[in-house]
Amino acid sequence: MSTPKPEAVERAQKWLEEQENELIEDTRSMLRIASVEGPELPGAPFGKECKEALELALSLGSKWGMQSKDVDGYAGHCEFGDGKSMVMALGHLDVVPVGDGWEHEPFGAEIDGEYLYSRGATDDKGPTMAAFYALRALKETGADLPSRMRIVFGCDEESGFKCVEHYFKHEEAPTFGVAPDSGWPCYHGEKGIATFKTRIPAPKGAIEILDLEAGSRPNIVPAFAKAYVRVSQDYVEEFASKLMALWDRNVSHNRVENEFVLEASGRAAHGAMPFLGDNALTRVLRALMDCAPIDMKDWFWKLVEMGHPSGVGFGIHGRDEGTGDLTSNLAIAEARGHSIEFTTNVRYPVSWSGDELKNKIVDHLEKEWPGSEVIEFDDSKGLFFPLDKEPIVSIVEAYRIETGDMAEPGVMGGGTYARAVPNTVSIGTGWDGDGPAHEHDERIKVAHLLKMAKIYAHILYRLAHAAAKVR
Repeated sequence: MSTPKPEAVERAQKWLEEQENELIEDTRSMLRIASVEGPELPGAPFGKECKEALELALSLGSKWGMQSKDVDGYAGHCEFGDGKSMVMALGHLDVVPVGDGWEHEPFGAEIDGEYLYSRGATDDKGPTMAAFYALRALKETGADLPSRMRIVFGCDEESGFKCVEHYFKHEEAPTFGVAPDSGWPCYHGEKGIATFKTRIPAPKGAIEILDLEAGSRPNIVPAFAKAYVRVSQDYVEEFASKLMALWDRNVSHNRVENEFVLEASGRAAHGAMPFLGDNALTRVLRALMDCAPIDMKDWFWKLVEMGHPSGVGFGIHGRDEGTGDLTSNLAIAEARGHSIEFTTNVRYPVSWSGDELKNKIVDHLEKEWPGSEVIEFDDSKGLFFPLDKEPIVSIVEAYRIETGDMAEPGVMGGGTYARAVPNTVSIGTGWDGDGPAHEHDERIKVAHLLKMAKIYAHILYRLAHAAAKVR
């Protein structure tokens, strides 16, 4: 028999129902800020717009009677309550670049039918504002909370986590924390994430790569790619003929004498799920392979294989029982004179180590690409929480009471603040129809903001009582 819903939670949820319009409008105000990382400014390490979003959040907290603090523009928090233990919600206010293909204004926060459209609607401004209102509801209705309650707003989740790294050098870690940035009821496992740059010697032969352009962020499947090539006079007509007969209608080309520009279009997707996208970089490399002379096909084939979402092109494909298959996103390409640099984002099984992954890559490159090297390697270790321990127990119990859904916690390739903050796990952010994160026309159902906020209020209430028993 499940535990009944506490009366304090019911009061908070009733308050949220009465304030739904205010929740929606404050969320729209936050969504209208184009908080993509920009040039560093004094007090704004991630640019003007990210700082503007942080200032809006902190001003709301102050208006609602919370203690607000800006931690050097990297992040900030709003807090209320007393107690040695502390429960924390962590959301991020930065967003990935907009990209192409939008039918709605990316920062217009337009409500069209049942949905609210904007970059950040699901990742992560919408859920962050819902969590903010959940905390406000507990405060406004005088819930019996034996722990301090804090929400942290980060400004660099999408491009490096420098925000939380700086924040937790100056501020305490939570007794228990939740990051509203994944799926329901929570994700108790997150794969390790590695981003690395490889330098590959440029090919020698009839095709010379003059330039190669693709991608903007490691965690986005590139939706556009362009290659500039020069073809030797003795092969140029055959190359042109093969281009004209190319089967891939997503690849176009232009010719000026013996120089060609190839452009490929694809579909963006989150780097954690590259198989849901259509990698334009892989398309343009495959086109070059199809048009290459026999003595260069193997070289281009190995490049194309590097774009395989299993990681087989780097010799790192594999899986474990806890978190499943490794995934790989060939994200960015740049020609550098006599070499080409590729940036790849990998989500690897939690039982692996970053060093193990790097060694596999280096060994593979030495075998397949003499003269190549790994010139950058950044690693974020995965996490894994037992299902029968806090904070998982309280989160799952609250979610099941609220929804009747008996789904088990999952694991994922995406990376949230949970991996960077002790005692923290990521929780759900939406339902069917919401999203998709990092793609065009990102959206959230308007009614889901209230639905999330009510569930978050219950989760945070239970965690406050569980945290008080720890100390």
